[in-house]
Amino acid sequence: MSDLFQDDPPAHQNAMHQKSVRDDAPLADRLRPDNLSQVIGQDHITGEDGSIGRMVAAGKLSSIILWGPPGTGKTSIARLLAAETNMHYKPLSAVFSGVADLKKAFSEAEKIAQTGKKTLLFVDEIHRFNKAQQDGFLPFVEQGIVTLVGATTENPSFELNAALLSRAQIVILNRLDHAALEGLLSRAEKLLQRALPLTNEARDAMVASADGDGRFLLNQAETLFSVKIDAPLDPAALAKFLQRRVAVYDKSGDGHYNLISALHKSMRGSDPQAALYWLARMLVAGEEPLYILRRIVRFASEDIGMADPNALAQCIAAKEAYDFLGSPEGELAIVQACLYCATAPKSNALYAAQKSSFKSARETGSLIPPRNILNAPTQLMKDIGYGKDYSYDHNDDDGFSGDNYWPEGMDSAEFYQPVARGFERKIRERLDYWSELRAKKQS
Repeated sequence: MSDLFQDDPPAHQNAMHQKSVRDDAPLADRLRPDNLSQVIGQDHITGEDGSIGRMVAAGKLSSIILWGPPGTGKTSIARLLAAETNMHYKPLSAVFSGVADLKKAFSEAEKIAQTGKKTLLFVDEIHRFNKAQQDGFLPFVEQGIVTLVGATTENPSFELNAALLSRAQIVILNRLDHAALEGLLSRAEKLLQRALPLTNEARDAMVASADGDGRFLLNQAETLFSVKIDAPLDPAALAKFLQRRVAVYDKSGDGHYNLISALHKSMRGSDPQAALYWLARMLVAGEEPLYILRRIVRFASEDIGMADPNALAQCIAAKEAYDFLGSPEGELAIVQACLYCATAPKSNALYAAQKSSFKSARETGSLIPPRNILNAPTQLMKDIGYGKDYSYDHNDDDGFSGDNYWPEGMDSAEFYQPVARGFERKIRERLDYWSELRAKKQS
């Protein structure tokens, strides 16, 4: 795992570190930090005012969950926390470990506790453990036999037990920005005492291709250092030499929900440019197009509704076009639906009307309609008043009878309240006109 730096370590620390790492070790291994101050890009947690910085200063470490993208220093922070709080460091990976490994780790921690030393149990990819395995941590954490430090790239609130979350502090690591990644490259060049064979433009392109992952960037740099390159590579030559990293995106994980949320809110905010960007991010990363289309269709009713009734028709047409054309040709129809929705007038009046009417229906579900609007297919029904005095609206001069359609025991309600935007402006005028007519006819 890569470890990320901020400044050069003191000479004696660097020398001690180099003794423990083989010269032929991976570049990321050779660039591991020796203390928390050298972890790059995470000052908000490792600094004096950060949650981890305060714990270390107090000499009291609580169980924590490190949540962040790949290659941002989670493993390094865990290892350094153990060193700086004088704890026994026990690493495990949820990918390769099972119940037997956990039992062995807890047994080892119990023996070490008898010597007066505490154990920091680092569990990488902790979200890979199932709920029962996660429950197994609880008694050992509660008794203080281990201090748990878990690392995950997934949203802990979705992937970890509530009981475990209640006993641990969530610490969020930042995606490494351009400056932090550039600092890693500079440090690698200093260690190897030579510059990367890249033009400035190619260097920027390589940093961008890392997508915030320091480990990936150092692995790419090591590949460049390992071969003889006569002249600095430009971006085109670099692209041929190195395969660009695919953006991190798990279609069943947190990124999936983050990006669809970003798309939805960009369309709602009437920003077609941002909406296109998030749509492209999802499609380029391999998201199922029909999943995106389902959300856009939903958006047409939830966030546009009657402000532009044609939005729903546009989205359904996009779905049919995609079904007919497939990828990549059909993706143009998805773009059209996205842009139509992003640029349409917005209203959630329809959505609000559904919520409030459904709530009312659940609360008054036993009330029957007034008899005048009930069908009377039999003589008995006619005799007891079904359909009596029903006003046929088309016979009225205004095409509007103003009759009462609400059940006895319930006052009329105004669930649908159109806004003064788009087509709903006309609907609002129409409803106001009918309201005036109804008041006159019922007076």
